[in-house]
Amino acid sequence: MNTLGNKLKVTVFGQSHAPAIGCVVDGLPAGFAPDMERLSAFMARRAPGQNAWSTNRKENDIPEILSGLVEGRTCGAPVAAVIRNSDQHSRDYSGLQRTPRPSHADYTAVIKYGGNYDIRGGGQFSGRLTAPLCFAGALALQLLEQRGITVAAHIAQIEGVFDSAPDFASIARTELEALLKKPFPVFSDDAGMRMRQAIEAARLDADSVGGVIRCFALGLPAGIGEPMFGGVENRLAAALFGIPAVRGVSFGTGFAAAGMRGSEHNDPFVMDGDRVSARTNHAGGVLGGITSGLPLVVNIAVKPTASIAKEQETVDLEKKESIRLVIHGRHDPCIVPRAVPVAEAVTALTVLDMLLE
Repeated sequence: MNTLGNKLKVTVFGQSHAPAIGCVVDGLPAGFAPDMERLSAFMARRAPGQNAWSTNRKENDIPEILSGLVEGRTCGAPVAAVIRNSDQHSRDYSGLQRTPRPSHADYTAVIKYGGNYDIRGGGQFSGRLTAPLCFAGALALQLLEQRGITVAAHIAQIEGVFDSAPDFASIARTELEALLKKPFPVFSDDAGMRMRQAIEAARLDADSVGGVIRCFALGLPAGIGEPMFGGVENRLAAALFGIPAVRGVSFGTGFAAAGMRGSEHNDPFVMDGDRVSARTNHAGGVLGGITSGLPLVVNIAVKPTASIAKEQETVDLEKKESIRLVIHGRHDPCIVPRAVPVAEAVTALTVLDMLLE
């Protein structure tokens, strides 16, 4: 399935080395006038080739809107957009259908689609498909902002380096807005420097590193979500796992809750004026699958980039024998920094879809 959402439906299409990739966004309210400069700036955060910690593939990622806008406003029709691919090195992928790359979808795609699978750049499994997701997400972020909801993420961890963590119960909107202005979004600039050093060390060693993204949604009303299988956590986890390289999703304190006592993990309720709040937010703003009114906190684990320059073991599917493989091409030594806006986009799309329901 390439479609996300119930009331707000986003269908992504294309392949990494096809002429273009794109999406169709159906269900946007009519009369919405997106700020295209802000949309382009958001997409530029994900675009490749901008810094030392990303691939040197150059893609402008300029969306060409085909339908859905009249004089700059949504008209009720689906918004369709394409993003032209302009810097493909398809020759780097010749022969990989018979020698699948470790930790890629090459082997399972060959099993499922046979010789019809587009191996170039990972085809429809490529992280390149997150560009149209960011286009759709940028629209959702602006609509959420009109409702007083801010979504922003930081790099919580790269390899063994951890960013400082804000108070989950009382994080301020100004803290999130400051994150959005940073090219390397961390609360602690010292931690950010050490993270970039870890990425560079991996690159020089022909290797890669992974990490954790922590995404916040501030301003969500209480009462969104449905038990048992339509909860906020269920919906967000399903959507976030659609991002290539995501290996885990948790909320609030996450897996650390398993090592805590109830007296430590429970969030005591308190009155904040005439509003019910809580002293802590280990639950990440969700109880029983339903938002509590506290900040939504979701943690997204991202694996190390699978394409590395080190020689690795694989098999020749035609000869049925083990071989050694060296992967060529241009790849990020760490996917995490460019995945931050993707996490924000998918979170915004899912939250807006649930609000529209």
